Amino acid sequence: MSTLGQTLKLLRKNSSMTLKEIEEKTGVSNAYLSQLENDKIKNPSVFILTKLSQTFDVPINEILIQAGLISSKRSSKTEQLSNKIAFSTEKLSPKEMKEVLDYIAFLKSKK
Repeated sequence: MSTLGQTLKLLRKNSSMTLKEIEEKTGVSNAYLSQLENDKIKNPSVFILTKLSQTFDVPINEILIQAGLISSKRSSKTEQLSNKIAFSTEKLSPKEMKEVLDYIAFLKSKK
């Protein structure tokens, strides 16, 4: 199984984009992107992974599975809900997105 970094690097190369081009599209620094691709960042935010999934036109679930944030054995209904949540955030401001992510982190901490 490939790592998150290997997956992101492959997606970028298959898209024929440089780190600088990804930076311009996502607002994520190319230094951070490089660290992601080299597996130096172990817990990237879902917000950044969502931006990358949109840039590469790949379902967020594929990236979240590679990041180890969700299991690949999730039910179809759960995957549909995850996609719905991920894509409903497209029109949120950065502040609203942070609030959503903070709330999700809060819910996960209650387990």
